[in-house]
Amino acid sequence: MPNKVKDAWKAGKAVVNGWLAIPNAFSAEMYSQCGWDSVTVDMQHGVQDYLSCVACFQGIQPSGALPMVRVPWNEPGIIGKVLDAGAYGVICPMVNTAEEARALVQYCKYPPQGTRSNGPIRAGVYGEAGGYQKTANDNILVIPMIETKTAIENIEAILDVPGIDAIYVGPSDLSFSYGLEPKLDVEDPFVLGIYDKLLKETGKRGIAAGLHNGSPAYAHRMIGMGFKLVTISNEVGLMVNAAKAAVKTARGG
Repeated sequence: MPNKVKDAWKAGKAVVNGWLAIPNAFSAEMYSQCGWDSVTVDMQHGVQDYLSCVACFQGIQPSGALPMVRVPWNEPGIIGKVLDAGAYGVICPMVNTAEEARALVQYCKYPPQGTRSNGPIRAGVYGEAGGYQKTANDNILVIPMIETKTAIENIEAILDVPGIDAIYVGPSDLSFSYGLEPKLDVEDPFVLGIYDKLLKETGKRGIAAGLHNGSPAYAHRMIGMGFKLVTISNEVGLMVNAAKAAVKTARGG
């Protein structure tokens, strides 16, 4: 299928991304039917492994939401496997330098642009007409996470690496790295100033900026600020918050 997130960005639109921590195809299937543009399987801080990632992709597929993965680290083995499983986007944590960004691009792309090994065991079945290998390099999103002081200091060099489609800001780790409270919906003027800088630098280069958010209202506000990909918590957070509200209402609270 075409990469609907990439198409939305080309049209200047923002996308709303779901986030899966639970390693279960049924919950992924139900959650993915809620209108998300894309849904990301979290292999870093979720309780997902490779087989559960594949199962979640199978659950996501009927919804038409674009399947993506946050990999646990910038490492070619797992990046190649999630792409072979059918990921249309790779979000990679803790990319702090241009060298690390170049490595990420290499791991995500087939030769001659990269060093990804050929063997799309599941992805190949669902590739576009003409052959998966012919379209994968253009179709797959390469998204380094920007979440440290070091990454901010190197941001221009990171963004100038060919093959980077977007960045994804991790607010908690970013705040942590500056000695601030780690949290999602940041109101600290210093961090918001960093967001402004990131939006300015990505905008210059036609690169999308993404952000993890704790609440729908904050995500909506960040779209207005210029972010082109916003995630709202994860399915665990949304479920727990809804359950707490239901119990409170039932008890007359």
